[in-house]
Amino acid sequence: MRTYLGRLGELVLKGSNIRDFERLLTGNARRFLQSVEAKVSLYAGRLYVECADESARAVEFALDHLIGITGWSEAAVVEKDIGAIREQVLREATGAREKGANTFKIEAKRSDKGFCLDSYGICRETPSLVCEQGILAVDVHRPDVTICVEVRDRCFVYSNKNKGHRGLPVGCSGKGLLLLSGGLDSPVAGYRMMSRGMRIECCYFHAYPYTSQEAQQKVERLAEILAAYGLTTHINVIPFTDVQLRIKQRAPAEFTTLMLRMCMMQCANMLAGRLGADCIVTGESLGQVASQTIQNLAVTESMAQYPLLRPLVGMDKEEIIATAQRIGTYETSILPYEDCCVLFSPRHPVLHADLAEAKRIYASLEAEELIRAAYEQREIKRFDCAGIVAGQFGTRENAARLAAENGKSLTAGD
Repeated sequence: MRTYLGRLGELVLKGSNIRDFERLLTGNARRFLQSVEAKVSLYAGRLYVECADESARAVEFALDHLIGITGWSEAAVVEKDIGAIREQVLREATGAREKGANTFKIEAKRSDKGFCLDSYGICRETPSLVCEQGILAVDVHRPDVTICVEVRDRCFVYSNKNKGHRGLPVGCSGKGLLLLSGGLDSPVAGYRMMSRGMRIECCYFHAYPYTSQEAQQKVERLAEILAAYGLTTHINVIPFTDVQLRIKQRAPAEFTTLMLRMCMMQCANMLAGRLGADCIVTGESLGQVASQTIQNLAVTESMAQYPLLRPLVGMDKEEIIATAQRIGTYETSILPYEDCCVLFSPRHPVLHADLAEAKRIYASLEAEELIRAAYEQREIKRFDCAGIVAGQFGTRENAARLAAENGKSLTAGD
């Protein structure tokens, strides 16, 4: 049997409603692991997951994607006896030595006040075997490895610390509609909102045959990666070719990108209403491209009937790339399949559009019926964290069942 500890972050600062957040985090972890044998519980500031060896990879994948913990570790469970703790600390130190460590220190937490030593006493007494046998030298300032001892209802010893995804558990902050393209920015925007507890549904505007099926598959893959953090998501693929051709025919060349964004926002309003979304989320960053000057952002926002959230608005590209690499969207985002925005971009786009002028040009498009038709012809695909875990780590039967439930395509009428 293996035991994993998840360390809570922001949740511990909550007040009288902390139990609601804890229940949600625990439920999210269980949802990840519904296709494998694992026991999930939470108490005293720690998330506990216990599983058999064959479920370990699934548990580690789940903890690597679970939003709401600052980190996690696989821990050895030992008797609440100073001798047993010393023996396990020795094993941890020996393993660290084999991986190249030369120095160590002990960090201790004692929740069980009946234990014979306090935290300082544990730090003082438990390294003795390591020091006597010369396995590692003590360095309390810059150790190569930190061995942690936690004395709770049981005693846990571990030295491996994996980073988690800080924030609030998904599901505590409403639902947002993410305008998902194949670029770097929008997947990161979706992740950042999920880290604030928001459920995310996705919308992708496709312009076949001007954009390839590979471009659509790329965006679907990004939606699947996001679903591994956000528990589940639907991606609504909206055929926008006729709308873009109308823009190309009637709008001044320098306004085509801005008109496209206005039409997309109008369609997003329809979809947000259908989904019961509380807001619309985009990957726009101030000044990054011509359509994202403050004046042009104001024009786009004028079309929104819901709060428009731009979580990347103050981030630069290096920060966005670093996040994309961390969450696993980077390699997919840089695949060379261009989206509709790139293919229809003018050579010299308007930089500081006048709102009144933009509204006049938009009205001249007479695109409302085309937008409505595109919305009604959307294709919907669902991705679910449990299906992802089952497909990679679960039994063949569970994988087939969850794939049938979660991976099928839907039409707008389903």
